Amino acid sequence: MTSFSVVAQLSKEEAIAIEKEVISTAKRISDPSVATYSMYKLIALEGQNSTYKDTLTYIYYSSRKYGSCFLMANEVLKRDPKNVAIIELKASSLESLGAVDKAMEVYAELFSLSNNNYHGYNLSKLQLSMNKFEDAYTTIKKVETLNDSGQVKVNFTINQSHTQQIELLAAIPYLKGLIEEKLNKNPEAKLSYEKALKIQPEFILAKEKLDKIN
Repeated sequence: MTSFSVVAQLSKEEAIAIEKEVISTAKRISDPSVATYSMYKLIALEGQNSTYKDTLTYIYYSSRKYGSCFLMANEVLKRDPKNVAIIELKASSLESLGAVDKAMEVYAELFSLSNNNYHGYNLSKLQLSMNKFEDAYTTIKKVETLNDSGQVKVNFTINQSHTQQIELLAAIPYLKGLIEEKLNKNPEAKLSYEKALKIQPEFILAKEKLDKIN
């Protein structure tokens, strides 16, 4: 009863400060469940525009709770509809949940806002997976013209037990080659695979594709 009395006497600002301290401690000892609980309390205290909704979105994504991440992302986007980072988490969560149609729509929105080649690459990849070959080709050709930091890498599954990390700069022409094959543009596909290998000579899947097309 005494502890409840003390809590009742706290001001809103004091209660917020306590929850922030709890979150800080929970992060330090790697206890995301406690941090998440305190963030919900903070949101209740701070109101619908609390920036802790953003933080929760990241926590859910890093914990692979994609359904919760998607829902919380929607909450953030009500307040900040052009938040590129949150839109990206929403798109990736939808893709991870298997909602490819919806993910493709969100990536299209994201790419139009960011003009970022990684976002465009993901959009083109989804368009290819949905057999929208002309759309995928239009997207990847635009992606090719965009600047690249050289820092983004993409993981490719080689077989059941191996993956390979590939520079985005090499992944883009590889994806273009895949699309060109679907469009019966084999000479162009060959050039695309060669370009991918010029950037990253050890790219196993590009080597395999080039061998088949030769």
